[in-house]
Amino acid sequence: MTRLGTGIGWRPEIADGIAELPGVDWVEVVAENICPGHLPPALQALRDRGTTVVPHGVSLGLGGAERPDAGRLAALAERAEALGAPLVTEHIAFVRAGGPLTASPAMEAGHLLPVPRTRDALDVLCENVRIAQDALPVPLAVENIAALVNWPGEEMTEGQFLAELVERTGVRLLIDVANLHTNHVNRNEDPATALDELPVEAIAYVHVAGGVERDGVWHDTHAHPVTRPVLDVLAELCARVSPPGVLLERDEDFPATGELASELDAIRTVLKEAPAPAALPAPAPFRAPGTVAPRGTAAAVATVGATATAGPSATSGPTATAGTTSTATDTAAPARQRLAVAQTALLSALVAGTPAPEGFDRRRLLVQSRALAAKRASVVAKIAPELRDILGEDFRPGFLGYARHRPMRHGHRQDAMDFAVHLLAEGRPADPDARRRLTQWWRDRAGPKPPGGPAHRLALAVRRALHRR
Repeated sequence: MTRLGTGIGWRPEIADGIAELPGVDWVEVVAENICPGHLPPALQALRDRGTTVVPHGVSLGLGGAERPDAGRLAALAERAEALGAPLVTEHIAFVRAGGPLTASPAMEAGHLLPVPRTRDALDVLCENVRIAQDALPVPLAVENIAALVNWPGEEMTEGQFLAELVERTGVRLLIDVANLHTNHVNRNEDPATALDELPVEAIAYVHVAGGVERDGVWHDTHAHPVTRPVLDVLAELCARVSPPGVLLERDEDFPATGELASELDAIRTVLKEAPAPAALPAPAPFRAPGTVAPRGTAAAVATVGATATAGPSATSGPTATAGTTSTATDTAAPARQRLAVAQTALLSALVAGTPAPEGFDRRRLLVQSRALAAKRASVVAKIAPELRDILGEDFRPGFLGYARHRPMRHGHRQDAMDFAVHLLAEGRPADPDARRRLTQWWRDRAGPKPPGGPAHRLALAVRRALHRR
């Protein structure tokens, strides 16, 4: 497995500081935020001096009921090749629901949501991972995510779920120790137990990030300093395995470069002071492709390690693992249908205000719903800063009110447009100059004639009303 060293998440806001940080061996970029052939100059400069760059996807939704979108997979593959990356990473999460499988309107979460740790969800995830492996030119690693809610009726712990995923697909793991801490606070899950159950030899690298606790709930914000408990989980991991790479994540409220350097030093100290990990299991005896050792046996554990560390040939192509590939019949189809119904009910409750599905903690669903709306507001403020300038202090409360019962349908840029339409249809903002500026902003981006669909019919009505003025 590629040795990466100590790295940091590359973001445009801290690009100059990253270039000055000593001892940064590699960086990770959000795959959807870069364009192959047109890399930001600061990122290209890092590549030119030999810094490894790993693309980190956020939109595949490998844990969703649908098969991974071919276009998104092709885009991720293109970025891996353009960056000369040794691997690509994504999340064990679902990010959208609805659509053909449930004959209901498609909805987007705008952020990562947990999959239930059930046999159905695992079957679907394994099939989706295999499809992604077949489409990607380099090995894939998948990340555990932070969760604010518990699915009722789960059948496995996180460690068991990830161990069987690796066993069945040979996929590598990106372990986020901050997310293990988050799930300790929010779901009462012991990080040490999760690490004991994990095939740690399958770890490609590790994420470290900061967060904050509010009213007994830990929020994985990536906007606060790394806390001691998160570093303690990193130390627990390092006592079991020497991770090939460790990366510091920061996405918002960026501190001075000196503070980032101090956090990287704290990570290096944990790595340096960690005791030597115990020896990994010996390789298992050869078994023909398509066979799996019984769960819980030493041979099964050894198979996990052998599969995960065998290199690109073990993580791509139809001979990678037991089970079907993307070219075979989708044996997970019945499980997809059941998972689609469950995920659509949950996402609808979170973003469209429908009743909470049975078995969920309604208070936690409210916390998650507010977090999703806040995330949408934050992203829209970044990609459409003119809206924040036009609306001033009314932007955030206005957007949160809009998002309460209006799911995102076609990405964040369309979300910004739909928000503007919503305001104008209600005769807002009240200030005539601000309303004129918002109208012009919308006209500049709306095109000559909106296509069909409820949101666009509303936009057309707004356009007609504006022309009458």
